[in-house]
Amino acid sequence: MSLMKPIPSNVTTIRPLYIQLKERIRSDILDGTYTTHAQMPSESDMVRMFNVSRTTVRQALRDLQTEGLIYKIPGKGSFVTRPKAVQELVSLQGFGEAMIAKGYETFSTVIATKDGIHNKVAAQKLKIDMASIMEIRRVRYLNREPISLDVTYVPSSIGRALLMEDLSSTDIFFLLENKLGTPLGKAELAIESVLSDEAVSRLLKVEEGSPILKLERLTYTENDRPIDYEHLYCRGDALKYMITLERRGRRG
Repeated sequence: MSLMKPIPSNVTTIRPLYIQLKERIRSDILDGTYTTHAQMPSESDMVRMFNVSRTTVRQALRDLQTEGLIYKIPGKGSFVTRPKAVQELVSLQGFGEAMIAKGYETFSTVIATKDGIHNKVAAQKLKIDMASIMEIRRVRYLNREPISLDVTYVPSSIGRALLMEDLSSTDIFFLLENKLGTPLGKAELAIESVLSDEAVSRLLKVEEGSPILKLERLTYTENDRPIDYEHLYCRGDALKYMITLERRGRRG
């Protein structure tokens, strides 16, 4: 027996039935009636339960899938997705400090380092010679599941100092400011969707070719000196970013 209650048939409303159904199912997901990865009733069951058409059910489920609340497995049905962690992009924060503040468990594993890496783009971004750049690769974990691959480029002198610290539990931003005495000022950030290659897929435990988020970030000191250039490859099924935009120059 389903835990969802039927939509009352005596309620008069101009709101489309598929929206009413979508909101009913969304409410049951958000209040925990249906837990992560729980299977939803079949389309046929929903048609009978709510006395609506199959078209209405499919539209409601399609919208819920677009919202990221459910996913479909061909031949098996619809299932509740894992809730995504949310990071607000309102200030310059490291991933760890942002997630710990929300009560998540997070840590990193350094998987590779290379000093004197010849990366022309990183050299241009950091405005230093290619031979003076260190690359640090880390896999970031959230609640013990891999969530991102972080590829960081810093001046070699900074990189060697960072490797003397505990990068497994401490953000590079925190170390730069509190251990190396380098206050940070601002960052330039670009976000795009890319397809994961074999190496990234293996590290993040996703299928090769899965859509993931790629963040390119260049961080400056408070004196406007570029200090940290990064490529962050994040699982789109486990993390989302929220941005608050304010309208300026609004006329009364």
